[in-house]
Amino acid sequence: MSDVDLADGSWRPFTDPGFVDLVGPVLVREGDGPAAYAFRAETKHANLIGVVQGGMLMTFADRALGVVAMAAAGGQNCVTIQFEMQFVGAVRMGDVVTLVPEVVRRTGTLAFMRGDLRCRGEVVATATGVWKILRRRPEQG
Repeated sequence: MSDVDLADGSWRPFTDPGFVDLVGPVLVREGDGPAAYAFRAETKHANLIGVVQGGMLMTFADRALGVVAMAAAGGQNCVTIQFEMQFVGAVRMGDVVTLVPEVVRRTGTLAFMRGDLRCRGEVVATATGVWKILRRRPEQG
């Protein structure tokens, strides 16, 4: 996904009224193939040396992987129980970062996830994690 055009009509805002709303906007593209997530780096995402703070990349990846984990769990709530990230490149202000989450494996109680964060056609970080699938309470149906 190099040279991503967020204004091409295929991306829409990902609604998230919690913490992610504070650091967003995060966009999603659904349709043919797996869902893709993106954000454009802004000044509010900068660290002390002027590139995107690693915590922003981790927040973005955690949310995108978690949403797809919940979809893989049939809509049941999931919580992150393990998350790991390797930073392999810098993201500059104005760059668009994309991620296409992948379900590595789903068991009855866990979803194993991975994904590459890409920018300018290159991998800038890789993320892996495990999400616990929560049992629905009787009032949830």
